[in-house]
Amino acid sequence: MENIELDSRAVRVLAHPLRSRLLGALRLHGPANATALAERLGTNTGATSYHLRKLAEVDLVVETDEGHGKQRFWAAAQESHSWRNTRFDADPDARAAAGWLRQQQLRYLVERVEEWEQERVRWPEAWRDAASMSDFIVEVSADQLTELLEELYAVLLRYREGPPAEGGQQVVVHVVGLPAEPRDAP
Repeated sequence: MENIELDSRAVRVLAHPLRSRLLGALRLHGPANATALAERLGTNTGATSYHLRKLAEVDLVVETDEGHGKQRFWAAAQESHSWRNTRFDADPDARAAAGWLRQQQLRYLVERVEEWEQERVRWPEAWRDAASMSDFIVEVSADQLTELLEELYAVLLRYREGPPAEGGQQVVVHVVGLPAEPRDAP
């Protein structure tokens, strides 16, 4: 599996609360049928099936060989996705959809951090020390920021593609690179 760069149609399809949650669940938990996904996400099977088909139309999910008919299994087609914001400058609907997806990612980050803060005390000391947040302020050009982020992605890919560590857990690593003072546009 790999990363896919979303086009305007895919970004518009994905910018839906249930669809983004479905794709996230398949990436995090692996293949599942609509019934199991509906249970996990607290929705109904009919809506889940419909939105899985919409995601499949833009190649974000695929049917597996498991199950048949209503019990067919679905899997994420890629491990991650991205898009170039400027790609949608001439398409107001895609631009709005990309904005919604960025806001959704921010909400997901906040929810994960809040949940971790509530549950951290129950985790072993090694995990409480390892799981952390930090920020760095660096002065770079737009090209250097692109290069920096590509290097960070390469490190993450190396860990994702390597063999699982004994005692390993899935972790979410959020990578954000943006101007420290957005109002001071050049």
